[in-house]
Amino acid sequence: MTDSMTGPMSGPMTEGAILATLSGILRDLLGDNAIVLTPATTRPEIPRWDSFAYVSFIVAVEVEYGIRFPIADVESFQTVGDIVTAIRKLEAA
Repeated sequence: MTDSMTGPMSGPMTEGAILATLSGILRDLLGDNAIVLTPATTRPEIPRWDSFAYVSFIVAVEVEYGIRFPIADVESFQTVGDIVTAIRKLEAA
């Protein structure tokens, strides 16, 4: 989780900060410290990132950022960059 200096409560985060947070969440979920997400990363590229892990990841991201993704968005995310964009939009709202 993020601390008060870099977390969602301190204002809009940079893409890099969001990617670092998302990478940490997925590392924890999958138990793989080698995971480094980029905007272009897709689920099939990450071993064991199946549909169950995806739902767990989305819920963890929502909790981390205090946001809720619309179901249509969750179903349409193709890349990690799509998720980052959605987080930034919801943070700005």
